[in-house]
Amino acid sequence: MAFCKYSTEFIASSKTEIDNIFINDYLPFAQPQFVVVYIYGLYICGSSSFDNSIENFAKTLNMSEEDVIGAFEYWEEQGLVQVLRTNPIQITYIPLKNVLTANKLYKPEKYELFNQQANDIFMGKRSISKHEYQEYYDFLERYRMEQEALLMIMKYCVETKKSAVGYNYILTVAKNWASEGITTALQVEERLQAFENKSPELSEIFNLMGIKRAPYVEERALLNKWLNDYGFNLDVILHVAKSFKKKSHFSFEKLDNALTKYYEMRLLSIMEIDSFEKEKKDLYSLAIEINKTIGVYYENLEGVVENYILKWINMGFEKNLLLEIANYCFKNSIRTLEGMDTAVNKFYKLGILSLDAFNQYMGDIIADDNKIKEILLNLGINRSVTSYDRNNYKIWTNDWKIGQELIDYAVSLAKGKDSPLKYLSRILADWRDKGIKNIDEAKSTTPLSVAENSQKPKSNFSGRSYSKDELNALFQSIDEIDV
Repeated sequence: MAFCKYSTEFIASSKTEIDNIFINDYLPFAQPQFVVVYIYGLYICGSSSFDNSIENFAKTLNMSEEDVIGAFEYWEEQGLVQVLRTNPIQITYIPLKNVLTANKLYKPEKYELFNQQANDIFMGKRSISKHEYQEYYDFLERYRMEQEALLMIMKYCVETKKSAVGYNYILTVAKNWASEGITTALQVEERLQAFENKSPELSEIFNLMGIKRAPYVEERALLNKWLNDYGFNLDVILHVAKSFKKKSHFSFEKLDNALTKYYEMRLLSIMEIDSFEKEKKDLYSLAIEINKTIGVYYENLEGVVENYILKWINMGFEKNLLLEIANYCFKNSIRTLEGMDTAVNKFYKLGILSLDAFNQYMGDIIADDNKIKEILLNLGINRSVTSYDRNNYKIWTNDWKIGQELIDYAVSLAKGKDSPLKYLSRILADWRDKGIKNIDEAKSTTPLSVAENSQKPKSNFSGRSYSKDELNALFQSIDEIDV
């Protein structure tokens, strides 16, 4: 009897861990009763309080002992357990990390026909080593691909390359297809047929670049991506291919990199691509100037142009306005392109895309600030204008529709009060409720007799050279805009 052991209650309240590799790579392909046997076996392994015998195991699961043994034989074939002895039977569970790195033992008859057909494919080119066969077996077991499907891929790769192609190349193609869900012979046949249907397009590319050989499987896959996933038409692909002026510099990898870049920038037509390439020099110069203005440095500007500059230009922004926004960012310690992007998006929501529109909007903000500043001074308040002041003034003029002349008269009534701003707001709210639109109507409801102060404030705005405080006024006015 063991000196220490878990109680039955302790075991029942504990947990049995199942590796995610088992759930992902083995569970979906095993018979349900095999899965039950494997999981219950894990549970039993963690306990010394149960009758750990094949008889009790089978009885608990309401299975025959033969069915339990058959299930463990299946898991032994998968490499997850080992049958140490058969009378009495003894099972050892193997850690799944060991299963992934160890060579599994497969029944010879399982792959006998596969071995013969694979050897025929390479006949006269090279022989297949025992290690290579093992790699094929492991792939078939792990990816659940039909043997015939892998043989078709092997044959296609050998015929395409017309050389003693290595197994790593074959398995790379097979794994890529398996990751797309292509695991049956029928699915492989459909993919190969799709490749053949694309041959005219590949022939045009090959003729353009002076390539005489047959297309490789990965080149057919790339063409499929360009046409179907990216949405380019053949004319665009040929146009970009022509940009590699020296044929010796051409490769499908370089062409793929170029097309992928254009796709990510949403440049899908010849006109859009040519326009970008023509303006690229100017865009890089703008990127350098913006980076210098906000105080950042990028050795490689390609990402800056593609992720920010081109996006802003495509939104319709003028280059001079982008530089003005960069100037604001620097003055307000916004020293990242991400921070500037937030500011740019706020202007876009306001419809301000040109320097003229910016100056007009800025002029309105500064003019309003001057009016607010004069209101504060007339109330005896000597301080800077705040966003709270701007919000109040916006409500009075835009929401309540109260004119400046009536606001100035209300200021004359609020002057000298203990809380003049609060009193001013109350007066204006009362007039708004009563529908008062001019000074005469206001005087008829106001018992006070105060001299009018209707002189209109003058705007100091003259030009487009803005101070930090002025720029702050502008950006505070758009802080509440969601982007």
